Amino acid sequence: MIKAGTWGKNPKQIHNFYSMKYFNCPDDELNIQVGDCSLTETHMSGFSRVSEEDAKNHPEYMSDAGDMMWDLDIDKQITFNVGYGANSLFRKLNSFEMFWHAEGIKTQYKGTIWLDGEEYEVIPEKSYGYADKNWGGDFTSPWLWISSCNLTSLITGKKLENSAFEAGGGRPKAFGISIPRKLLIGFYYEGKMYEYNFARFWNLVKIDFDFEEGDEVHTWRVNASNKNSRMELVLYCKRDEMMLFNYEAPDGQKRHNRLWNGGNGWGEIKLYKKDGTLIDHVKMENAGCEYGEYDK
Repeated sequence: MIKAGTWGKNPKQIHNFYSMKYFNCPDDELNIQVGDCSLTETHMSGFSRVSEEDAKNHPEYMSDAGDMMWDLDIDKQITFNVGYGANSLFRKLNSFEMFWHAEGIKTQYKGTIWLDGEEYEVIPEKSYGYADKNWGGDFTSPWLWISSCNLTSLITGKKLENSAFEAGGGRPKAFGISIPRKLLIGFYYEGKMYEYNFARFWNLVKIDFDFEEGDEVHTWRVNASNKNSRMELVLYCKRDEMMLFNYEAPDGQKRHNRLWNGGNGWGEIKLYKKDGTLIDHVKMENAGCEYGEYDK
């Protein structure tokens, strides 16, 4: 499936489906071809189109009506490597239900996007882009994701040009066993990574998070600490600018039916040394954000 779309006042997700005979990717590099769509480390192009009639008559498409085309250069500038949990041995053993690698927690895009007949220029310095990879059996439940590279110090008023924040997880499964309330967090702050990774147990990581679904605004809260630092985050996103993410897991089941997905989040991060000294108070904008749990 090729999935394209947009957040905002009229969010939409457009799905096109292809037979595997139209898929090609070598084992040793990112060079994916799916029909007329392509993706490499440095470029992506393609289109996705669903008519009003097909969207209405084919609910199995899980798609809105619309058309989108893109031709974009990709510049991945900051990476969050989650560590040994995604190494070759654990992948070969299929040890986790979901694997994740965020190669571009700060990524600049340049090029053109066409959406429903309107042309948009993508300006690298204002794209506040992101690129990652998820693979495995399904998202966790709950699933939380937060990402932003549009960060400003509220102390100095300066843009943090060499910074990005990333968090993902919820309830991972290792060898079929659930590990409750765990996140992988990386705050790359002006050249230094502050990491709160539950898999690195020797760093004495503690993480708490919650999500509140509001009538107008959804709210995420994350607190994390390790043996050297701690952080506090609060994030908001308008309900009417988000969408409920539609997808099926690789086994064909649709377990997440209330997975909120948005890209216009805003909030604040407070970063401290372990002794309580404030390192910075940071404004976060254009944040990607998700939260969802399986139907109960």
